[in-house]
Amino acid sequence: MAATDGPGGRNSPAGSPLGNLTGDDKPRLNNRMPHTDAAAVALARDGDSEAFHGLVDRHSRAVYRIAYRMTGSPHDAEDVVQETFLKAYKQLGRFESRANFGTWLHRIAVNCSIDLIRSRPHREAAHEDADLEQFGAAVDRTDTAGASPERLMMSTQVQERIAAAMDGLSAMERAAFMLRHFEGRSIEEISAALGLKTNATKHSIFRAVRKMRVALEPLV
Repeated sequence: MAATDGPGGRNSPAGSPLGNLTGDDKPRLNNRMPHTDAAAVALARDGDSEAFHGLVDRHSRAVYRIAYRMTGSPHDAEDVVQETFLKAYKQLGRFESRANFGTWLHRIAVNCSIDLIRSRPHREAAHEDADLEQFGAAVDRTDTAGASPERLMMSTQVQERIAAAMDGLSAMERAAFMLRHFEGRSIEEISAALGLKTNATKHSIFRAVRKMRVALEPLV
């Protein structure tokens, strides 16, 4: 999908030290960019805005891909990119130099995506407790079977089908699925993050897995 190729150009809030985070009109910094993220972060902490713009240039596409997978919307993904780098800039003092900057940024992007999803009104579908228990058991079986859909992401033959299936998920199904199968979060952590009851979280994950399996069935 063309929408996942990378972020479009959008301006950060007026007065932001970051300027245009994702647009093509910013000067290319690759020739002056420090070779390592750690070096760039050290310069950015000392007030070097070009060093931080270099980090944005290096990581913005990866952040966009995370945001798009979580939100399913190019517009929302761009908002998440903006918010992610704004938060990263403000929290540079908390970043531990021994840590991986890309991993740290990834966590911020996921949390910003969750915040955006939670800001929207949503309804939990009504289901009988017995049905939800069956859904939960199916989720647990999927986790231990070793054939869950995220493993199939490694195959280039199913990329398009997976992308189409992800587009067919609701916002909560997509977020719950991503947090469970790509971020490795527990059911309890996902429930707390998305503001859902435990059974509703299990149901969202199960429905997402079921849709993914249906989409992939002809190839598996």
